[in-house]
Amino acid sequence: MPRVSQQYRDSRREQILAAARRCFLRDGFHETSMQDLFAESGLSAGAVYRYFASKDEMILAIAEENMRDIVALLRALATSPHDDGLGASLGEVLDVVRDKHAENQFGAIALIVWAETLRNASLAKRFDVALSRMRADVAEVIREHQKRGDLSAEAHPDALAGLVMAIVPGFIQQLTMFGPGAVEGISDTVRTLWQR
Repeated sequence: MPRVSQQYRDSRREQILAAARRCFLRDGFHETSMQDLFAESGLSAGAVYRYFASKDEMILAIAEENMRDIVALLRALATSPHDDGLGASLGEVLDVVRDKHAENQFGAIALIVWAETLRNASLAKRFDVALSRMRADVAEVIREHQKRGDLSAEAHPDALAGLVMAIVPGFIQQLTMFGPGAVEGISDTVRTLWQR
């Protein structure tokens, strides 16, 4: 039997996750059965189980995929020199969230994941690890701004990171529940609040 390439495996995995996103968005996490996922993906049970042992694994993979671009952006902001203030950095994050939501309903999936973490301790623990990494990245961005003098040294980086982390979910909630008009101008406003 010929070996399959990594590209093929990645493509098959994404096919399954795309089907899972559609099912979860349409029917909710608990109303979606594994049979629904097999049918939506057009794959056999064996093919799906080769990549994911359960719906929980799928929703966690979707959550991690959703956060990957935001985490990458935060790490880039923390490690690369730039002249903009914290508001510009946060505004850029909000713009990425808005764009990802337009592309693949990022916000709706985020709300489904958040709701599921209230019921599923294992998912909550793994999600907490991912959010802790993200918060640490935000704190590092803040430290960089403080070193450059464009943010008060009196602000505790971890506490300010907590504030920033509270802004992003509120933005996601409004975007998802009320549409793009509800968040119109927020990223630009954030840029003016914390200027250099």
